[in-house]
Amino acid sequence: MASFKEEVYEHISAVYQTAADEIKNALSLLKEVWPLIFLLLLALSILIWFAKPAPPDKVLMATGKGGSYKVLGEKYKAYFEKKGIHLELVETHGSKENLQHLIDRKDPIQAAFVQGGMIATDNLSGVQSLGSVDYEPVWIFYRKNVFNENKHISDRDIAKLKINIGQVGSGTHTQAVNLFKLNHLNPDAPNLLSMNNADAVNAIAKGTIDAVFLVDGYDSPNVQNLIKNPDISLVTFSRADAYTRLLPYFEELLVPMGGFDLGKNNPDHPIQLISTTTNLLIDDRLHPAIQVLFLEAAKEVNGVKSYFSKAGEFPVYMNTEAPLSDEAKFYYEKGTPTLMKYLPFWMAEFIERMFFLLLPFAAFAYPIIKSIPSYRTNLAKKQINSIYKELDKFEQNTIQTFDPNRRGEYIEVLNEMERRVLNSKAAKLATADCYSLRNNIEFIRNALEKQVIYKGR
Repeated sequence: MASFKEEVYEHISAVYQTAADEIKNALSLLKEVWPLIFLLLLALSILIWFAKPAPPDKVLMATGKGGSYKVLGEKYKAYFEKKGIHLELVETHGSKENLQHLIDRKDPIQAAFVQGGMIATDNLSGVQSLGSVDYEPVWIFYRKNVFNENKHISDRDIAKLKINIGQVGSGTHTQAVNLFKLNHLNPDAPNLLSMNNADAVNAIAKGTIDAVFLVDGYDSPNVQNLIKNPDISLVTFSRADAYTRLLPYFEELLVPMGGFDLGKNNPDHPIQLISTTTNLLIDDRLHPAIQVLFLEAAKEVNGVKSYFSKAGEFPVYMNTEAPLSDEAKFYYEKGTPTLMKYLPFWMAEFIERMFFLLLPFAAFAYPIIKSIPSYRTNLAKKQINSIYKELDKFEQNTIQTFDPNRRGEYIEVLNEMERRVLNSKAAKLATADCYSLRNNIEFIRNALEKQVIYKGR
C-alpha cells in the first residue's frame, strides 16, 4: 500500500512539476517575444473593430391589426423562433404607418409589411426592399339586396352606395382614393365612410352600410367572413387590364366560377380582381444575416402554393418602388447560402463571420508566428554581441592601463562576463556563439594570468 501511495505521489509531483515548468517557459517566452504578441493582438483588435457584429437576438417588425399582415407576421415569428431569434410584432394601423416607422432613423423597428402603391415617397432614404411576398387583392364587397338588376356589378356601380373605404391614413383608404380619382369620382363624397376594417365588416353584415372596400390577403379573417356570407357578393373589375396599365404596382388576378365554393357555385361567374403586393421592407442597417433569415422565412411561409400564387412564386422582386438590398440581390441570384442549408442558423452565421474575420488575421499572423524562433535567436545573438563589445572594451582598456596588482580584479570581471553568458537565453538558443564567446573570454583570462602582450609583463 505504501509503495502505491508513493507511486501516486510521484506521479502527482511529476504532473505538478511539468505544469510549473511549462507555465514558466510560457511566461519566459512571453517576456522575450512580447513585441510580436503585441502586434498580433493589435491586428486582431483592428479586425474585430471593422468586422460586422453578431446578429441581434431580437428584431422588431411592424405588421397590422387583425388583417393578413397580422396572420403573416405570426408565421414569420414562429419561423424566427425556430432559428433562435425573437421577432417582436408591433401592431399598427397599416402600411402607411409601417413605412413611417422605417423612414424614422431613430425608430427601433427594422422590418415591416407595406402595400405596393404606398411606398413611393420623396423621403425613402434608408429604406430597402427584400421583395414582394404575397398578393394583396382589392376587394369590393356589397350587399346583394342593394341591386335589383340581374347583372354582374362592376366597380363603378358601387360608387353611389354607402361604402366604407377604410380609415384615413390606412393603405385601404389610400388605394380607394387613388381608384376613385382614376375614375373621375369624388373621393370626398358623403356616401364614402372611413371606418376601420373590422367595424366595416360587422356593419355590412348587419346591413347598416351597403359595401366595403378592402385591400387585404385572401387568408384575412375579414375577407373570409365576407366571402362566406350568402347575403354578400364580390364586385368584378371588368377593366382590370386598364388598371394594371395605369397603376404599374397592380397585378391582374382571376377568381374562377365556383372558386370559393364549388358546392354552392360561389361565385356564380368568373371575377376579375386587381391586386397590389405585400412587400417586405427593411431599415438598410438591418444585420445581413437577419435579412437572409427574413428571405428564408418568406421562402418557407410564402413560397408554398396559395390561392392566387404558384409554389415558388414568392418571394420575388416584383414591386420596384423601393430599391432591393444587396443581400436580397445575392439571395435571388445564388439562393440560400451554402452553410445555412446544412447547419443551424447561429452556427452558419458564426462560421461565416469568423471565416472573414480570421482569414485576413491568419494571413497577417502566419509570418509573425513563423518568425518567433528566429526572433528569439536574433535576440540571443544581440545579447552575445553586447557582451562581445563589453569584452573588447575591457581588453583595450586593460592593455593600456594594465596593473599587475589588479590581476585578480581583471579576472573576476571576466568570470562575471562568463557567468552572464551561461545564465543568458543565448546559452540555449545560440550555443555555438556562446562557446565562441567563452573561448574568447578564456583566451584573455589566460593572457592576463601569463601577463602576455600586456604592459608591465
